Amino acid sequence: QVQVVESGGGLVQAGGSLRLSCAASGRTFSVYAMGWFRQAPGKEREFVAAINWSAGNAYYADSLKGRFTISRDNAKNTVSLQMNSRNPEDTAVYYCAANRRVDATYYRVLYSPTTYAYWGQGTQVTVSS
Repeated sequence: QVQVVESGGGLVQAGGSLRLSCAASGRTFSVYAMGWFRQAPGKEREFVAAINWSAGNAYYADSLKGRFTISRDNAKNTVSLQMNSRNPEDTAVYYCAANRRVDATYYRVLYSPTTYAYWGQGTQVTVSS
């Protein structure tokens, strides 16, 4: 089992920045990648970004490239999501998830929430206009 815990959510004004963190614990040796997703009220969960655990290759949703940056600290088993130039459309619950698939180096795998085995409880991010 892998436990995933997010932190860092809150209220931010439009144009501001926010950094989310995600800590993984347990059988983390079985994790090949970590991803961030978000879900706004009444909408489906959507892919934000993912990072390969060993190589550090980062993948982003096309609409968010340039504003969001994902990084990882292997020694601490943590993944961070730096979000800049926030706008109200970024308001959502943000989820961190762990992917155990050995082919978690392909965008088509990392993009789909169904390929992730473990999920955090989510952290609310609200962007005010």
